[in-house]
Amino acid sequence: MESVILNSKECRSFTSYHVHSTRSDGSDSMHSLAEAAPWHKVVEIGFSDHLVLAPPATGPVSWSIKPETLPEYVEEVLGVREDCPIPVRLGLEVDYFPGQADIVKGLLGPYPFDYLIGSVHFVDGFAVDESAEDWEKLTEKEVNEVSREYWRRIAAMARTGIFHLAGHLDLPKKFSFRPSQDLRQEIGAALDAIAGAGMTIELNTSGWGKPCRECYPSEPILAQAINRNIPIVVTADAHRKADLTQYYDRAFELLGRLH
Repeated sequence: MESVILNSKECRSFTSYHVHSTRSDGSDSMHSLAEAAPWHKVVEIGFSDHLVLAPPATGPVSWSIKPETLPEYVEEVLGVREDCPIPVRLGLEVDYFPGQADIVKGLLGPYPFDYLIGSVHFVDGFAVDESAEDWEKLTEKEVNEVSREYWRRIAAMARTGIFHLAGHLDLPKKFSFRPSQDLRQEIGAALDAIAGAGMTIELNTSGWGKPCRECYPSEPILAQAINRNIPIVVTADAHRKADLTQYYDRAFELLGRLH
């Protein structure tokens, strides 16, 4: 995956690999998103709708593709690829839960995915990015515990060897509920696991539009990733065609400073 292609000093073309359609929680169809891509100077697009094999503690998730509809999802992406003037990649954003690695491998193995995004949205049934009200109910100790366990699960996700891209690292900060304890050890261990697995991380620009007003992950974590030679791809986490390259200029300015 290439995060940016420079055609000249005056013209910059983009890729957009973290894109959600109406197949999961997006508001636009795949065809509509692909048609809008050239307007955003996107020269390659990848679809990565959600797959959440939620355990009982988490409960059903309405914004996930149902496993039985995976053949239809793959068929639709490949159909868009045939009609689209730019390359279209087949991806999926898969939630990591402990103990599911073999299940995920078995389910996704038959399909020709170009990449898989590994994400953590839940910690023992707690949805880290659902609402501020959920976080308000937690004690300071519980905020610390959820945040710490989030990073441990990121490390475990990387160690499965299933995923190519680590999705929106640092997600628990979305509503600005930040841990009061030092989590540098856990964050470092997660980045080491990502590096060891040969994964890429995304500079996910959507965080700049959330209450935290900060990209995923934060600038210090991005700097640590760069120090470990972890590849970084800029993504928009787009849920509608208007957002295929949201905040991209800001993202590339930040990466320019860090490098």
